[in-house]
Amino acid sequence: MKLTQIRAQFPVLDSQVYGKPLVYLDNAATAQRPLSVEASWKQSVEQGNANIHRAVHYLAGVATDAYENAREAVRAYLNASAKEEIVFTAGATAGINLVAYAFGEAFVGEGDEIIVSVAEHHSNLVPWQLLCRRKKAVLKVLDIAPDGSLPVESLEKLISERTKIIAISHISNVLGLVNPVREMVEVCHKHNVPVLVDGAQGIVHCAVDVQALDCDFYAFSGHKIYAATGTGVLYGKKKWLEAMPPFLSGGEMIHTVRFSGTTFAPLPQKFEAGTQNINAVPTLVPALAFARECRENPEVEAEQEAILDYVYKQLTEDERITLYGVPRGTKVPLFSFAVKGVHHEDLALILDKMGIAVRSGQMCAEPLMDRLGVTGLLRASFAPYNTLEEAQYFIQCLNKAINMLV
Repeated sequence: MKLTQIRAQFPVLDSQVYGKPLVYLDNAATAQRPLSVEASWKQSVEQGNANIHRAVHYLAGVATDAYENAREAVRAYLNASAKEEIVFTAGATAGINLVAYAFGEAFVGEGDEIIVSVAEHHSNLVPWQLLCRRKKAVLKVLDIAPDGSLPVESLEKLISERTKIIAISHISNVLGLVNPVREMVEVCHKHNVPVLVDGAQGIVHCAVDVQALDCDFYAFSGHKIYAATGTGVLYGKKKWLEAMPPFLSGGEMIHTVRFSGTTFAPLPQKFEAGTQNINAVPTLVPALAFARECRENPEVEAEQEAILDYVYKQLTEDERITLYGVPRGTKVPLFSFAVKGVHHEDLALILDKMGIAVRSGQMCAEPLMDRLGVTGLLRASFAPYNTLEEAQYFIQCLNKAINMLV
């Protein structure tokens, strides 16, 4: 499929903002949705809107099949060993909270340790803080190297006999660097410590094989990879999911209910309490199909590499700009930077008037901002539907905005 054909699946890209063509570069926050995803949603609402797994009528069967077909599509996309290892959630945040609570209830006690990195999104930090507060455990922090990368050797030094779990991002939503997850998992497993991977950005930019990574948990959000909002996935190895207590309770996650006690449904229903997001979850099927098609498309891959090379060069060679997360060999087209003497939000507002949508602020990573010594940054994040021409326009407008403010 040609890049022009890919862009044609996203009508919003033909929009205008303040009389300027829209250049959408806030993909790390939320990706736009292709027509195939919109069609899936429409079909589910109009032709398959019923509760799942329960009733025997026709629409219930249609809805259940669509929901479970999505589970199989996710399993195949991640190369998980079984559908029981795929739990649907409301997003990466919900998945991480599920593990932080349920794993914590089963395995974490007073004085035990949990390790996160300084570069984590709040969603992969605050749930562990709350767990430590609840269990009187200790939160230890893995620092980044000067270039923004996570040093594997430093991780091993942090691990002790009290370490119960390590939670790290596959790709930082600020630094845009692919972390050495496989090597980190090897180190952790050598010490019998499980690993949760926040895959909110990793699922977008990497071909994720959970068996090859050998991670114990992998969480991501559907809306970052072209699916409907309110969808998410938690992959977990069966041995851990089976050993963990339920996170939420209610309908669907039960086997038997008596006043004398309740037994729980087998995986994955044990962690899917209540009425699920029955219309949105099936959108993961066309969304993941689109993502796979883009990843296997030589034209798209070449355009993304050209964008990465061009923007990286422009930002690193401009003395007014400091780019954070700089090792080119492990970088994805996600750029967070500061401009000397200019506030990031002022830049974002001017760029918006030029039709360019970027993110400004702390990007839900306040401890990382403190570590970098900044109050916030400007972030431009590219998707397969973005073009080199848009990247060039972004740099042109960025220069104009800086000159207006300096």
